[in-house]
Amino acid sequence: MREVVFHALGGLGLFLFGMKIMSEGLQKVAGRKMRQILQMVSNNRFVGFGVGALVTSIIQSSTATTVMLVSFVDAGLLTLRQAVGMILGANVGTTVTAQLIAFNIQQYALPAIACGMALKFFLSGRRWSYTGDVLLGFGLLFFGLATMKAGFAPVREHEIFMSFFTSFQADSLSGITLCILIGAVITMILQSSSATVGLTMALASQGLLDFNSSAALILGDNIGTTITAQIASLGANINARRTANAHTLFNVLGVLIMVGIFPFFIDIVEGFTRMVSDLGPPDLLVAGEKPNISRYIANSHTLFNVVAALIFLLFIPYLVKASEMLTREKGTPLIEQIHRVKFIDSKFIHTPDVALAKARAEIKRMGDAVQAMYRDVVQSIKDRRGKDLARWRKSEDAIDNLQREITQFLVHVMQTPISPEESREVSSLMRITNNLERTGDAIENLAVLGEELIEQDLRFSEGGGEDYERISNEVSKFLALVVETIELGEVDLMPVAEELEDNINRMHETMKNNHIVRLQNASCTVDPGLIFLDMLSAFEKMGDYGFNIAQSLSGVK
Repeated sequence: MREVVFHALGGLGLFLFGMKIMSEGLQKVAGRKMRQILQMVSNNRFVGFGVGALVTSIIQSSTATTVMLVSFVDAGLLTLRQAVGMILGANVGTTVTAQLIAFNIQQYALPAIACGMALKFFLSGRRWSYTGDVLLGFGLLFFGLATMKAGFAPVREHEIFMSFFTSFQADSLSGITLCILIGAVITMILQSSSATVGLTMALASQGLLDFNSSAALILGDNIGTTITAQIASLGANINARRTANAHTLFNVLGVLIMVGIFPFFIDIVEGFTRMVSDLGPPDLLVAGEKPNISRYIANSHTLFNVVAALIFLLFIPYLVKASEMLTREKGTPLIEQIHRVKFIDSKFIHTPDVALAKARAEIKRMGDAVQAMYRDVVQSIKDRRGKDLARWRKSEDAIDNLQREITQFLVHVMQTPISPEESREVSSLMRITNNLERTGDAIENLAVLGEELIEQDLRFSEGGGEDYERISNEVSKFLALVVETIELGEVDLMPVAEELEDNINRMHETMKNNHIVRLQNASCTVDPGLIFLDMLSAFEKMGDYGFNIAQSLSGVK
């Protein structure tokens, strides 16, 4: 009994660990390109379906794909309809893993582990290291599967265990439902649909499950895998939650349809498998084992997802509407508060592509807050609204808090294994965050000067007022340019940025000279003049910070 438990759990652990290492290795090799492909997808549902299937089959993880999609919707990089089409494709792409582990290639597990370790430790270069991860994970996955199968072999000799497993018979509606529920719960616990498929294959190959029961467990596996997207959508915006709910709705409705035609579905899988593989019956016993059943299980997983996806592709607009009805806005949203983070979360740290997309969305949100703060402070000084200035001066604390949270998050991402490109992106995002915070400090300084101007009932001369408006408008244009570009990634802003910074610097010098002339002509008094000069310095600093952000966005620094 102890040997069975140790082999089963140890094999499952190796399988899960191998799956994780292989998936992470594939994501490191192709993750950045996969993210770019996902973001470039068109509104055509069939193109989206193909992209979702392609990306998932390459990175071998529907979990990573669905988390990325929910995150991109949350960040506004994808629409709900685009994401739903790609999730249908991701469900098909993930079945490639099941097809892979259905091959009887356990004999290559140990050589793959040896090759993977050799690449990781004896060859320099990140690309070789990532390739080593893929091979190492591949080997551990199949070694874990072989260990599970060996662990379950003695169970065939125990009547108690045999009676327990034979109780899972999908020969009635209640039996099918029980198997589906068990498959869903196992997948929710393991957080991996591939692990459930591997476990089912291990049990079935040892004669502990028949094909009907295995197929029903796989249907439940498709429901259980939706928990990942649901977890990723916690605390996200409404469209991200709708994306996760559409994923759940699609899988649940697909399973319900298959339950209604379950005997027919089983016949289709058996007929298709015999046609393409020339195999015997799925429950054929040879020396106490079922050598064919793994391929039948893999094909049931693939056919379910392909058929369900093709059906729902035709009804994506209705699937989107249903998810919108299930996830309604609760009342009118209040004005968004900026004192806490919205997009970043520690659960994304070990998925660099998602983490960086989340960080960029949070920085864009910080930039929007700085921009709003700037507009209100400039207008409040112009309209002489002292109370509004005090409110926005205090909001600078919230900007500081966002900077701390974003920087800490990016530091944690940098401490994980990331590619050189991702490391450069982290550095760039940190620089943007720091310069936005410095811009907030300059705006706070502007607000303090404005309060002083209003409290002492001081007023600019006519020329001073015109200069204030001109330079504040130029800084506003610069700030709008860099903030709106944050989520676009690397864009060449330098020609426009250099022109704007030159304009601001030239205005600063010209307006100082104009002020001296006004003092000489007695058209301006000393006290408001000193405040005016300090304001010009604040605007000039904001131009410098905007130029630093533009350099980071352009890939210069």
